Amino acid sequence: MFIVSRWVLKFCTAALFTLPLACSFALAQTPVAPLKLAMIEGLSGPNGNAGEAVYRNLIWAVERVNARGGVKLLLERYDSKGQNEEALSALRSAIDNGARIILQGNSSANAAALIDAINKHNSRELDKRVLFLNYSAVDPSLTNEKCSFWHFRFDAHADMRMAALMDVIKDDKALKGAYLIGQDYSFGQAVLREARRQLGVQRPDVHIVGEELHPMARVKDFLPYATKIKASGAQAVITGNWGNDLTLLIKAAKEVGFEGKFYTFYGNALGAPAAIGEAGIGRVVAVAEWLPNVQTVGSDAFYRSFRLRYPQASDDYVHMRMQLLIEALAQTVESVTNAAGPGASYAALDVAVLAAYMEHSSVSLGGQSGRMRTQDHQFQQPLVVGVMDRQGTPGVKFDVEGSGYGFRVVKTISPQTAELPTTCKMHRP
Repeated sequence: MFIVSRWVLKFCTAALFTLPLACSFALAQTPVAPLKLAMIEGLSGPNGNAGEAVYRNLIWAVERVNARGGVKLLLERYDSKGQNEEALSALRSAIDNGARIILQGNSSANAAALIDAINKHNSRELDKRVLFLNYSAVDPSLTNEKCSFWHFRFDAHADMRMAALMDVIKDDKALKGAYLIGQDYSFGQAVLREARRQLGVQRPDVHIVGEELHPMARVKDFLPYATKIKASGAQAVITGNWGNDLTLLIKAAKEVGFEGKFYTFYGNALGAPAAIGEAGIGRVVAVAEWLPNVQTVGSDAFYRSFRLRYPQASDDYVHMRMQLLIEALAQTVESVTNAAGPGASYAALDVAVLAAYMEHSSVSLGGQSGRMRTQDHQFQQPLVVGVMDRQGTPGVKFDVEGSGYGFRVVKTISPQTAELPTTCKMHRP
């Protein structure tokens, strides 16, 4: 795919009969400027490690697409520091710098602010419209009452993840009391609300012996929380905590001698397995769209290629959904530019057309497949639940972050089962 600069076109028109070969070479060698992607994420502060893990995943996916030829992507990064105002400032900078695709995920509050800002921007600046591809912000409202034509979510939302965990919790006969704890913002509140509701449906015999929200990314010492959890007599903690808020919670629970289970959304990495160590075997449960020990054709090769790209054990946090997101984007861009015909440039992309194509995207990679649901732009894919165990035990070929512990898959939920209804009433331009 090539574009022609005005200078080259003018020169070659004048020299058409005298320098045909030179002009032919100039026209053929003028490269298309890549499609700019802007990752707006917390790259500094208490959850900076989670942001850097995202960047590693996205840049690896972009490298893979670019190496194939055809679609050309350029990933740029902007530090939101996890704050709404910083995220909105980064959005303005990214658009001014020519970004057409916005990527974000590590905060549902940031995501909600971005959706609102992008809705307003796209209604005013028709020639500078952008798409928002969300890889981790899982507040259910983002594809329900706050759904947007310009927003696509590639992660299962909190209610979907909770339903997957409940598929395991309902068979946990030792569970009599559960402690619910989460971060005090939209996502954490949604997790606790749904845990309460689904326990009432799936396990009405289980008592909620404690429930609380704590400030996000501001608690340095979780010992007071862990002490209350142990004193409550709970056999399990249910939490959507992520980043350091999860790692520090698990470390504190270990220090006070809590021996119950942790049913988590993100307990499979970012230091959590190493923090709890042997005490986590059979007790730390995590739900994800994919885990390294998933037994599907192509999964092993996919994971090994990630480890080849990032050989440092500390860099080991691979997200399949982020890979599928970039693959879906690349395929969608290719379809749109092919339909536009020879000479089409990314600068001339109609983002509304791109969104219309993205609505129908279906993608496969490393044994994982998924499709975008047109109605609400919620990606539908399998979910798995894993339990922490020692590397080398049956079902645990790969460990996490060099910890010696990995996650054995105990439940696989099909896309059809994981799918939940939506209340989205989408306005399309």
